[in-house]
Amino acid sequence: MEIKPGDVVRLRKRHPCGGDEWQVVRLSADVRIKCLKCQRQVLLERGTFEYRVKALVSKTESET
Repeated sequence: MEIKPGDVVRLRKRHPCGGDEWQVVRLSADVRIKCLKCQRQVLLERGTFEYRVKALVSKTESET
């Protein structure tokens, strides 16, 4: 699955605030994601992130 910054993903488990959709903020060896309900940011290792992703909700528009 190809994921880029700005994409919105749904993870396997909900955040304690009740939100389950996250926006990808940064991609490198670690992935920073932001909860769209409470705006909390979380830093995950890339392998952990790829395991926890359940679905890609929306992609950003490519500027080609």
